[in-house]
Amino acid sequence: MTTFDQLSHSMTQDTMTETRQETFAWRLRHRGLPTTLLGNVPAKSEVHHFADKLFEVMFPNNCQQVRQAAVRYGELMEHLQRLLAPLAVDAATVAEAFFAALPALFDQLLEDANAVLASDPAATGLAEVIVAYPGFYTVAVYRLAHQLLALGVPLLPRMLTEYAHSQTGIDIHPAAQIGRALVIDHGTGTIIGATARIGHHVQLYHGVTLGALQVAKSMANTKRHPTIEDHVTIYANATILGGETVVGHHTIIGGNVWLTESVPPYSQVYHEGKVRVRTKPPE
Repeated sequence: MTTFDQLSHSMTQDTMTETRQETFAWRLRHRGLPTTLLGNVPAKSEVHHFADKLFEVMFPNNCQQVRQAAVRYGELMEHLQRLLAPLAVDAATVAEAFFAALPALFDQLLEDANAVLASDPAATGLAEVIVAYPGFYTVAVYRLAHQLLALGVPLLPRMLTEYAHSQTGIDIHPAAQIGRALVIDHGTGTIIGATARIGHHVQLYHGVTLGALQVAKSMANTKRHPTIEDHVTIYANATILGGETVVGHHTIIGGNVWLTESVPPYSQVYHEGKVRVRTKPPE
């Protein structure tokens, strides 16, 4: 191919690219998406950046981050105000209230981390839990998002928890009510619905679902998800459904249980599965 041919081909490609971009932009304008649907939404990339930087400030994992914590604290407050600006809230007031609540949230998260360390024989120290455990990270983002929700912030709390969901596979709705010292071990596939209530010192394993018996838009203001009382352990892939379902304190729910009714305190609920192993005698 000659230099002229190469130049001609490049110009053709550029023209095609511009045409596709113009067509895409026209479709967006025609459907009103940028201005009417997504015009008052914080940028997802900025929300993700805020979540990770806030986690680093709360739990710096090297000396440089410790030295920079005070500077980043101020930067993060400004960052939060920018995220809140498109939303129907007083950005400065909410940001100030949120950062005023951080010391108490930090204490809650340390209690969560220590609960993980105390319960998991594979955990070698608190630092490992904080920097390497997806369950702890997701709970941390949930608690921060839940605080924003309590301050009347729309949309942003859900964006934060969905970011944690995408990073860890653990889905906690920011409206769920969760007590102290929550442990999510492994956690992949665990789901905690919006109206779930979880007490103190609860331990959940991977694949646990705290969900609704049915999904209907008319139930938006109804308690749809179960209540888990204090000191309950729920093992892998257990499913507990229904807003009236209450799991009493100090109960153990075994793996693969499907539960749609309440159980009293100190219960042990197990799925009865039969496994048969046939061995072939040696010839």
